[in-house]
Amino acid sequence: MAEGSKSKGPAVGIDLGTTYSCVAIWRNDGGEVIANGQGNRLTPSCVAFNDTERFVGEGAVNQVARNPSNTVYDVKRLIGRRFSDESVQEDIKSWPFKVVAGLEDFPMVEVNYQGKEKQFTPEEISAMVLAKMRETAEVYLGTTVKNAVITVPVYFNNAQRQATIDAGAIAGLNVMRIINEPTAAAIAYGLDKMPVSDEGRMVLIFDLGGGTFDVSLLKIDPGLDIGMNLFEVMAIAGNTHLGGADFDNELEGCVRKHRKVEIRSNKKGLRRLRTACERAKRILSFST
Repeated sequence: MAEGSKSKGPAVGIDLGTTYSCVAIWRNDGGEVIANGQGNRLTPSCVAFNDTERFVGEGAVNQVARNPSNTVYDVKRLIGRRFSDESVQEDIKSWPFKVVAGLEDFPMVEVNYQGKEKQFTPEEISAMVLAKMRETAEVYLGTTVKNAVITVPVYFNNAQRQATIDAGAIAGLNVMRIINEPTAAAIAYGLDKMPVSDEGRMVLIFDLGGGTFDVSLLKIDPGLDIGMNLFEVMAIAGNTHLGGADFDNELEGCVRKHRKVEIRSNKKGLRRLRTACERAKRILSFST
């Protein structure tokens, strides 16, 4: 865990996800997820650029079909990594936007913004999403928000955690703490306040997200204070490329292989195919 300096004012919790992000506030002895301007509690972790302006969230998703090369998503898979990483090179093949090598082999996202070619670090793109979450919270609370607790996958290394803190700083946030997502989920479900025996209890946290998959085995022991238990991580396992986006990729690959058509050079066609695959996945997920 990492802590920033102490600061006055409300603190919010932000889940900076691969495909969706959300922001919450602790109120009335419980967590309350804040809805964005469109009334949705989940905001796409997507940023888009054009000749006149920048879009973040649902505005970016709504124009992706006509502007795929300047619409950036899944940037969490780049943060804290090197351009030469094998996983980064594999991801680049399926993205319609351009990723190039920057200084010291750090990846840079290259887009056309306001008529000029511009490069952004993954931290800067993530900061735009975090700033959107901060804005959502400020509108709801009616006050300025400076402090935040941000969750990260349990397998994030120190470089990825520090990059997340840097993204928060760019967004003007004081990152008070970085918490592992499974631990945050356990706290959100009130497992820190459940009665446990002297031997404690074991809890399995299963977190399948849009881009990552985490499983954590936590042992909860009774703490010294009533209603406050101690968490001990017994075992963790995770996969950075097992989630909803990867299901879309597999379905997309099956369609291309079945049709025997290579459309990766056609960015708009690839985006339309990906959107259709995601829609089919959603239909199959809810149909009997």
